[in-house]
Formats: sequence, C-alpha cells, structure tokens
Amino acid sequence: MPTGSPTAELGTIASGFTLTATDGSTYTLDSLKGANGLVIVFICNHCPYVRAAVPNLIRDARALREIGINVAGINSNDASVYTDDAFDRMIVAAREWNLPFPYLHDETQEVARAYDAVCTPECFGFDRDLRLRYRGRIDASRKEALPTARRDLFEAMRVIAQGGGAPEAHYPALGCSIKWKV
Repeated sequence: MPTGSPTAELGTIASGFTLTATDGSTYTLDSLKGANGLVIVFICNHCPYVRAAVPNLIRDARALREIGINVAGINSNDASVYTDDAFDRMIVAAREWNLPFPYLHDETQEVARAYDAVCTPECFGFDRDLRLRYRGRIDASRKEALPTARRDLFEAMRVIAQGGGAPEAHYPALGCSIKWKV
C-alpha cells in the first residue's frame, strides 16, 4: 500500500545537514543551495515509484538548474533490511541513472526525521532563503512514468524562482514509505 505525504507548514526553514554523496563528496545544505532555491527529494533505489519517476526527475532537475534551483536526492532507508538501498548500491544506481545532482546517504535517518519525510519520492522545494514553499510530488506518475504529465514540481519551483512565494497548488507525494530503523 503506498504512503502519501502530509501537508506541510510552508515557510519553515530547511534543517541543516552534512551528508556523503555517491560521488565521494560531502555536502551541506548551504553548499547545495542554488541562487534561487533548492529541491530536496527523498528517493531510494528499490522503490518502483522512484524508478518510474527518475526520468522525469532528471529532466526537471536539469531544467531547474537553468533557473538557479539545485536538486539533491537523499536516501534515508534502513539498508540493513533493504539491502538494495545500501550505499554501494546507491553508487551503482546514480551511475546507471546518470543523475545530474548529488545523491546523498542519510545513514542515521536524522535528515528524514528533521524534514518529517514519509515516502519516496517526496519533494521539498525551498526558496532562495531556504524557506519551504512546496512539498509534494514530481508529477502524477506512479509505478509507471507519465511523460506527458503536468510537471508539478517544476512548475511550483518556477513560481518560487520568480519570487512568487508558495504556489497555490500542492499535490501530495505518493510512494513507498521510508524504511525506518527499528
């Protein structure tokens, strides 16, 4: 049964973090921020919703970079139980998917907890001041990609980049639950 994201308290400031990425670098929240904002998307390797969304996420990440918004993916799943989400497999997935953004490992799950993330893929869109302006889905794709689906994340972040504040429409993310450590 898929998990949906709750509504968010818009305007909250992003929680800081320092995480290692599949490219071997360590990133902080501030180092990831673009001139006009940042999207943090909780993803993982095994989730069929993520696997279906990756092509559209990559397309949107490239387009967002052109308007000054960076994207970062974070995997917070318990890899001791979900071994497909282990860091070494994240490295393989990042290469296979040719991700144009850092894919970060939240081994302690502290970042997912700080953001109240509940599912994958789940997007958190922040403005240039790192205030939350969008929480929700990439688009209407589920276990199959919908190439012609309205680009919900991209359109919301375009409004945010133009200084328009939070977009009126928010569409909850739907996907696999984050696999929490017991």
